[in-house]
Amino acid sequence: MSGAYILRPAERDDLPSITAIYVEEVRTGTATYELTPPDEAEMARRFDELQAKHFPYLVAEDHDGAILGYAYAGPFRARPAYNWFVENSIYLAPQARGRGVGTALLTRLVEECERLGFRQMLAVIGGSDNHGSIRLHTRLGFQMIGTMPATGLKFGRWIDTVLMQRPLGEGAGTIPDKSAYPGDFAAPPAQR
Repeated sequence: MSGAYILRPAERDDLPSITAIYVEEVRTGTATYELTPPDEAEMARRFDELQAKHFPYLVAEDHDGAILGYAYAGPFRARPAYNWFVENSIYLAPQARGRGVGTALLTRLVEECERLGFRQMLAVIGGSDNHGSIRLHTRLGFQMIGTMPATGLKFGRWIDTVLMQRPLGEGAGTIPDKSAYPGDFAAPPAQR
């Protein structure tokens, strides 16, 4: 945490700011391959889905209450074998870049996912030229696991997808207790 901002769990009241940050990235960046900006109702649906399954969702807020960025973890795929593997997403307002906000958000997100018991985290980075995101993930212990060339077509050009991964907690060192799946505390044991 820095004196210029605080990190806290995201709330529904943050959705207008979260939506604005994401819409800006859809319109001008390659961190997402989404082409049509979603509206606030769609962003609320996505937020509620992650919240219902108890995935961490964080915001960085400045001293005036402005949201500088947000980060969350979500499922990589729906298949149960992937239950312990999360994918991170992090988006920053343009004025927050280069101020340590991304590092703080991702550090806290990793800590939250470890606390919950997840074992691996994946970063799916849009653009092999997205040096800021690649450097951020490298600093926080993510290893490059591959580049998928020309997987996204945006702004009239092909974009590579970079995959980076890091272990969480005990990683692959032990087998987790299946009854303690952290991503869906509300599911009946038979569905965990």
